[in-house]
Amino acid sequence: MILTLVILPVVLFLLGVPVFTVLLASGIATLLLHMSVPMAAVHQVMFGGVDKFALLAVPYFILAGELMARSGMSGRLIGSIAKATGRVRAAIPLTTIGSSTLLGAISGSSPATVAATAKVLYPALIDSGAEKRFSLGLITSSGAISIVIPPSIAMILYGASAEQSIPKLFTAGLVPGAFIALAMALYVLWHCRISTPVSDARPSIEKDADIVGFLTALALPVIVLSGIYSGLFSPTEAGGIACVYTILLARFVYRSMSWKDILDCAGDAALLSAQVMIVVAAAALFSWVLTVQQVPQGLLGYIQSVDLSPLAFLLVINIVLLLLGCFIDPTSAILVLTPILLPIILSLGIDPIHFGIVMTVNLSIGMFTPPFGLNIFVTQSVLQADIRDIYRGLGGFFCVQTTALLCITYIPEMSLALTRFVN
Repeated sequence: MILTLVILPVVLFLLGVPVFTVLLASGIATLLLHMSVPMAAVHQVMFGGVDKFALLAVPYFILAGELMARSGMSGRLIGSIAKATGRVRAAIPLTTIGSSTLLGAISGSSPATVAATAKVLYPALIDSGAEKRFSLGLITSSGAISIVIPPSIAMILYGASAEQSIPKLFTAGLVPGAFIALAMALYVLWHCRISTPVSDARPSIEKDADIVGFLTALALPVIVLSGIYSGLFSPTEAGGIACVYTILLARFVYRSMSWKDILDCAGDAALLSAQVMIVVAAAALFSWVLTVQQVPQGLLGYIQSVDLSPLAFLLVINIVLLLLGCFIDPTSAILVLTPILLPIILSLGIDPIHFGIVMTVNLSIGMFTPPFGLNIFVTQSVLQADIRDIYRGLGGFFCVQTTALLCITYIPEMSLALTRFVN
């Protein structure tokens, strides 16, 4: 069984086989060689994995993110934030962090945030006197905040897998997301005090500043989150409302998209949603096989035998997730690992909402961790930058976000304090 559940997936992954194929091949091979189960169970488990109401929110938020990226909303937000920062030192780097945080609150996608900010802010960072490596590292790492700030697609997937309240997960992500952004801002201020960048690029950024555009864009996460927290609508319905609102803005307020453009966005969002859902279905099969073969129970027995405390277990999990985040995307990691780890964290008395935030933050850091963090390749593709410069610029930001992760991990109240006000 080790051959099909451990060696086979590792080998296939190293060969570059798509994640969903790795999970399917490993699950089916285990069924054929080690289990007396009809093959009809494969499609039954796969369809059961995607037959969850909460997952309907994923394509909605993906479409909202696509519409935001193409409607010019990103430029209006960035321009308005740049104008609001004034003429303070480190204004452009601080604008990068603020823009990533707000764009993340709208799209919930780290790569989309990196792509949107890189095109506008990288030239301004360079013109302002910031070092090339620092600028590349800042843009690449700031996008990771998007996964932690609600509404987050990663949290929706975790909530569906762990059967936890998505509104509570969204609420739990507010303080950690803001804390990471604050830690990044303090590091940037310290760095810029040493390098002393100037602000001569501001007029080019501020050309898209539009108070009406800024307020209408900012209203999107406010509408979505307030509706969810008040119980007015579910996360899935919130995703649909986000799509309708963004379409109305793009078509009738900004007048930046035709109906054909909107249909093209819908097609791209459908393709991306299908890619996510096939991973969800394949992960459901793989997780079911692991559960039937009692792998989680075996891991739980091992942890009990070595007498790991909850604090020690969380430290081990942080290390494992940081390493895994370098190689696989958050969607795959959450869907595969959550069913395995959930029984263990419950047995150790760790709150599953808190653990969901810890997992999300870990995997958000993995998005920009060498060698295979997805944000790195987005930055390289958008800016045609030397990947070695990106790697060298990430060190300080990795240390800052890892320090923030440790605070979030060992101070559960950062995640749980606000959840007491959510049903």
